[in-house]
Amino acid sequence: MINFLKGHPSRAIIPVKEIANAYNRVLLDSDYLSYDTDPNNQHPLAYGTDPGNLDVRTTIANWINDKYNITSTTADLINLTAGASYGVANILASTTTPQLTKKAFVVTPTYFLINNVFVDAGLGDELIAINETLSGEYELDLEKLESELKKYGEVGVENIVQDPRGERKIYQFVMYLVPTFSNPGGVTYSLRTREKLLQLARQYDMLLISDDVYEFLDYSSPSTIPPPPAAKINQIDQETVSSKYGNSISNATFSKIIAPGLRVGWQESATPALVQQLSITGANKSGGTPSQLSTLVVANLIESGKLDTIITNFKSIYAERAQVLKKSVEKYLPPQTQVYGGDGGYFLWVRLPNGIDNRAVIGKLATKGVVIPSGEGFEVSGPQNRQHWGDHCVRLSISYLTSEEIEEGVKIWGETIAELSKK
Repeated sequence: MINFLKGHPSRAIIPVKEIANAYNRVLLDSDYLSYDTDPNNQHPLAYGTDPGNLDVRTTIANWINDKYNITSTTADLINLTAGASYGVANILASTTTPQLTKKAFVVTPTYFLINNVFVDAGLGDELIAINETLSGEYELDLEKLESELKKYGEVGVENIVQDPRGERKIYQFVMYLVPTFSNPGGVTYSLRTREKLLQLARQYDMLLISDDVYEFLDYSSPSTIPPPPAAKINQIDQETVSSKYGNSISNATFSKIIAPGLRVGWQESATPALVQQLSITGANKSGGTPSQLSTLVVANLIESGKLDTIITNFKSIYAERAQVLKKSVEKYLPPQTQVYGGDGGYFLWVRLPNGIDNRAVIGKLATKGVVIPSGEGFEVSGPQNRQHWGDHCVRLSISYLTSEEIEEGVKIWGETIAELSKK
């Protein structure tokens, strides 16, 4: 089976020994006696604090500052999570309600499993798709976004509700996007686009949920420094924030740069108030930060320097695979085939020429042991949001397959297109 759907590292490249050694160091090299009387830190095998151990959050904050050459990220701006998927669910549970949140905007094409997270939050009927664009001033259709904000929203709205845990900020709108090496489009949004998004968010009380999960997987450079525009939306928000809660959350994860089974991620905002709110959702308040043990393992990998080595290795492998994929598409697929992405992240978005029955080709490929996900799986839910991506588009992952498997799969794909075109 050659499976272009799977968006996770193949088992052969996961850093098993480094992870195992980090667990050993965390569990055996310290007794953590000082944590017994420390309200900000807990033993690795105990329930964690609500936002996560202060020592871990400090380590992550310092690592981020080093990567972006900044000093603004601090531990009180970080909430630890059980990965990016948990992170989005946690954000929506904390900052939205079906009664007060009017619409949820999702960039299209989108990450194919994100729709149901909005459904679970009661916002499934309020989704509006915002297209990525490949030309013009911005990488998103911000004209449509602004029009929809004006249509459904009010300027100057701020909803603060009270519950037993204290005040809670509920946003009028939320927006989900992957601004760096987007999934599946492979687009990195310019600084101009990020600044315009933040301007609109502040004007219309919108929370920008940036899934910053691929930011360190830039194939243009061997270093672990993120590519331009280096400033994340939450970092731009930090610089000029004038409200208590801000309008942005960077939702990040170690799944893409260590291993998904660790289930460790982090959320970074512009203000401590929003992070504090995220840290006391029902599940967090009941059990403390999720993945308590794994968060200390991640911190150990950072402190030992092993994480940067792991990322560099991943980038080298993925860069080669991306090049093989692009060259294979050029070699085996019809000449008018368009390829987007491949400079970082996991995915490339491919658009086939008109006249090819994309669904028939994909069905035939499945009988030959090649899985290629149709573009229709990357639509935003709701008939009003359909862009008919399945007519011509597919998403291809480079994280799971070897370079040899990638070329073989694309070769079979090209042969299948030629075979069906003759009928």
